Amino acid sequence: MNRWFSAGRAVSTWSVGAAMRNRRGAAAAEFALIVPVMATVLFAIVKFGVALNNNVALTDGVRASIRQFAIGRSSATPYSDAVARFNTSTPGLNQSTPVLTFSVNGTSCNSDGSCKTLLTAATTGQPATLLATYSCDLTILGFNAAPGCTLSSQTTERVE
Repeated sequence: MNRWFSAGRAVSTWSVGAAMRNRRGAAAAEFALIVPVMATVLFAIVKFGVALNNNVALTDGVRASIRQFAIGRSSATPYSDAVARFNTSTPGLNQSTPVLTFSVNGTSCNSDGSCKTLLTAATTGQPATLLATYSCDLTILGFNAAPGCTLSSQTTERVE
C-alpha cells in the first residue's frame, strides 16, 4: 500500500480515495438544500391562488351589488341593500376590508339618503357604477412579493 506522510503521520491513499467516493449523507444534504426552495414555491402558489380567488369573489360581489343598486330606485335603503348584497355574495372576503364607491350618472353617494336622492333624480337608463377595492396580502415567508397590492373591480348598470 502506498503511503505518504503529512504532518508526521502516515496516511493511506486508499482511505483518502475511499472517503472521496463515500456518498453517505449526500441525499440528506441535497434534500436540506432543496426543501426551502420548494416550500417557498409551494407557499407562493397557495398565496397567489388565494389572491385570485379573492379577485373572483370581489368581481362577483360587485356584479350582484350593482344590480341590486340599479333596481333599488323604489327602495328606501338602496345603499344598505346593495352593501348587504355585496356581503352575502362574498362570504370568503373579510367584510370590513372592501371599499365600495357607488355613483349614479357620475355623482358618488355613500349613504341611503344621498343614493336614494340620486336614484330618484336619475332617468331610466342612466349609468349606476360601483367601484370596489380590496387589499390583498402576498407575503410569503416574511417577504412581501407585492407591496400595496390592491384588487379592484368596477361594473356599470343602467338605472331601472
